Amino acid sequence: MAIKTNDLNARLFGKADKRRATTVAEAQSAAQDKAAVIELAVAGEKTVAFELVKVNADDIEGKTQVFAQNAREQAFLNEHALADILTTLKDRGQQYPAVGRWLEDGRIEVLDGSRRRMACILANQDFLIYVASGIQSDHAKFLSDVANAHKPLSLFERGKEMQALLATGKVSDQKALARYCQCSEALVSGALKAASLPMELLMAYPSVGELGRPTIVKLHKMYFSLDEKQQQAFVDALSKQEQPVWQRVDAQGITRITREVTHHIEALSEKVRPSTAVESKPQAVELIKGQASYVRDGDKLQLKLSQLSEQQAEHILSYLADYLK
Repeated sequence: MAIKTNDLNARLFGKADKRRATTVAEAQSAAQDKAAVIELAVAGEKTVAFELVKVNADDIEGKTQVFAQNAREQAFLNEHALADILTTLKDRGQQYPAVGRWLEDGRIEVLDGSRRRMACILANQDFLIYVASGIQSDHAKFLSDVANAHKPLSLFERGKEMQALLATGKVSDQKALARYCQCSEALVSGALKAASLPMELLMAYPSVGELGRPTIVKLHKMYFSLDEKQQQAFVDALSKQEQPVWQRVDAQGITRITREVTHHIEALSEKVRPSTAVESKPQAVELIKGQASYVRDGDKLQLKLSQLSEQQAEHILSYLADYLK
């Protein structure tokens, strides 16, 4: 079988397959080919060599960690949220290496590829990642564009980013957020609603990324219709459950499971509301059987008369008119 020149050089002279990338497309191509080293000008500044490292499946959790400023919420990464990459990863292994940097203690910080990292943990597969030294935190966003495209962030994750923009004063209101994020005001509203919901509620679902604005709006209205004490009781009830709600639902497919979880959540919210006694309606009292009855309700008196002649009706109405003057 023919051997590629770069493979032959590596075997004869110990030279690694080194690729220099000047564009994101070139970096993606090199990553797809799993080049041993990729040289890339980080954020248009100094050229940095990223070395391809394989982390054994059993060592991933101990030897790697996710960049603290990563927008993706790691608590939401489960087999349902990662279904789009888990099947391929189990069958053919990791197709695109992640991107990270070396930490001083010898561990690797994942800057791009937290979903791939968790998928490798769940599938018990080795984790491939390009790692470099001397990478500053402000270059993390640039590095996120080197590997293959992200799955879009959930409304919750986008909402957290928007909350941070508001808190730092980069934008003043939702209209400014829509312009800054280049999205509709409706999406901004939905994202902020999602970010205001407790984690315990969102983790009841199999894949938070699949929750659209209608579901988020419904959950937001339901949760914030509770008072503070009821909200705490609701969150406590979810926290005390041994398994997330989605794991106890007898249904198949993300859509059906999500629908069943929502029903469960709505039922749970009703349980934490104090039961209100239903006021009984005043009952009719029979004055003359078959002819006259009345209902007394506070300062009201309702009379029901039947089998009256025209003369009797006139006498009664005349008496009432005189009496109530």
